[in-house]
Amino acid sequence: MRFTKEDKNLVEPLTIIEGIPGFSIHNGGRIKFGPDGLLYITAGDASISSLAQDTNSLAGKILRLNDDGTIPGSNPFPDSPVYSYGHRNPQGLAWDEEGRLFATEHGSSARDEVNIIEAGKNYGWPTVRGEETADGLENPLIHSGDDTWAPSGLAYLDGSLYFGGLRGQSLYEVPLDGETITINRHLQGNFGRLRDVVVGPDGFLYILTNNRDGRGIPSAEDDQIIRIDPEKL
Repeated sequence: MRFTKEDKNLVEPLTIIEGIPGFSIHNGGRIKFGPDGLLYITAGDASISSLAQDTNSLAGKILRLNDDGTIPGSNPFPDSPVYSYGHRNPQGLAWDEEGRLFATEHGSSARDEVNIIEAGKNYGWPTVRGEETADGLENPLIHSGDDTWAPSGLAYLDGSLYFGGLRGQSLYEVPLDGETITINRHLQGNFGRLRDVVVGPDGFLYILTNNRDGRGIPSAEDDQIIRIDPEKL
């Protein structure tokens, strides 16, 4: 939905897109505007894995729209909001200074992923996961192997990707300036489940905890927004 903010009220509701399959799990749900001014939306497979490979379904996709809900003429599939497909449960989106789009995605039995997203590409679910390969399917930039990050919101700052871990209960950092892609783990267990991370206008990282979602162990202070100086991680 799109609303107009008028004082402290949201008015003039407009449906931007509807008909995205949903379920109690695997709903994606990240919404961000890209550097191209277009609206990107992550949609999980709604727990029906075959939908991720069906380009006629909106499930298991990253979608791209104009801000009024119309379909950009540059989208890879004619008259379709589908930008990329073969996703299980993508929950984070971020762009670097070159305009490259990255996404975090929950895997099955671990194998969580960070992907570089390109128009029209197939990211493999449920055919392949982790390091598995097949013709015409994209491999992740990095994946968690047998570990579980449960990655959610994603941000880019000064050459690194940062994403929150739900089950991993950490802030993860993926530096992009090396020949080998590695991952650093920060704040492990300090604040519990981390749902989102954004870069503020002050250059600090703002992290949203998610301990009251029914899967965490909330303290009396939960949930919180945490402000972190990235130079002190």
